[in-house]
Amino acid sequence: MKKKHVLIAVCSAFLAAIVTFQITSIFMNSNYNRQIENIKAEYSNSLIGKLKTLDEQFRKLYVGEIDEKKLEEAVLDGYISGTGDLYGEYMTADEYSAFTSDQNGEFQGIGITVTQNTEYSAIEVVSVMPDSPALEAGVKKGDLIYMIGTEYVSELGYSAAVKMLQGEAGTTAEFTVRRGENYAEEISFSVLRGYVIEQTVSWHVLDDGGSIGDIGIVKITSFDAKTPEQFTNAINSLISEGVTSLVFDVRNNPGGELTSILSILDMLLPEGPIIRIVDSNGKETVRNSDASEIDMPMAVLINGHTASAAELFSCALQDYNKAVLVGTTTYGKGCMQQIVKLADGSALRVTVSMYNPPYSDNYDGVGVVPDILIEADENLSSANLYEIADADDNQLMAAASQLRSTE
Repeated sequence: MKKKHVLIAVCSAFLAAIVTFQITSIFMNSNYNRQIENIKAEYSNSLIGKLKTLDEQFRKLYVGEIDEKKLEEAVLDGYISGTGDLYGEYMTADEYSAFTSDQNGEFQGIGITVTQNTEYSAIEVVSVMPDSPALEAGVKKGDLIYMIGTEYVSELGYSAAVKMLQGEAGTTAEFTVRRGENYAEEISFSVLRGYVIEQTVSWHVLDDGGSIGDIGIVKITSFDAKTPEQFTNAINSLISEGVTSLVFDVRNNPGGELTSILSILDMLLPEGPIIRIVDSNGKETVRNSDASEIDMPMAVLINGHTASAAELFSCALQDYNKAVLVGTTTYGKGCMQQIVKLADGSALRVTVSMYNPPYSDNYDGVGVVPDILIEADENLSSANLYEIADADDNQLMAAASQLRSTE
């Protein structure tokens, strides 16, 4: 009996210690949480306070005029930059409106895809979109835009000149092009901007100097809301032409919408995971493909400018052994951003999660490594990919050779 009393006493003391520890722990955690909140509040107040003081002192002392809108945008841009979020961004109301239009596959403009032509210091027209104001006006693929209004592109700089071509529907874009032999022909255009559906998918049967017609080429420039429909049209068209294998070209594809890439991969992959999304709390969400799939040999062309959703496209096909990847290691962006619209129509883009391929590791900061590593020939790396003949594209030819060797 004495031993039992001792045991009960020890147990009672142990239980009391546990209860005391739990209560103390709860109390300490409560205090700790309050302290953390106080620190956060103090830091926040300090940040806001410093900014307020800086603003007051600067306005009191500064001899010049302050552009209030420019100041506001610079402060907000600076905040995002200071957070260290590589893909974070503050967008003005106009920038956000343009962004959402682009994501919907519809935008305001004249309807051309362009690239920089460094040889002539001009803007080269890569393609003219169907049913676009540019097509109606007579702008052609290969035109060199060398003047915007009365200003030379060489003096404006490429980026600034491209921005001058952009604008809202109902406004006019005035520019001058050179075309023809030695670009001797000069034509001036005055094009009324309108609403244009972006063509993000183009396709054709491989032309490598032979007449086999066995390989279909599908080039995807980005993944927006209209891409799945265009992709389906491409596949159906090529299959109807009798191709027996496919090459997907996502070189220089910067990515795009999650819903778009999920829809396209669902067409290509068997039943199983497409993507594993991990949020800031470590919670994983898996999005799956159904059992239907396109079953034929495939290859994917990639390079250092293949990024984000385009990397997921490539890596998912690689994970399922559905395609051979040809080219060079991709950019390495395996994270996802969320857009938060603010009260005045502006918006915030912030990185909220990492996304992983079906089975392999996340490629953020690393990139997706090709199965066949082949650098672009010198003539290809310095040229416009849209203008290169199939037979002159060494990476495409390597992909075609690989597909034919496995038949």
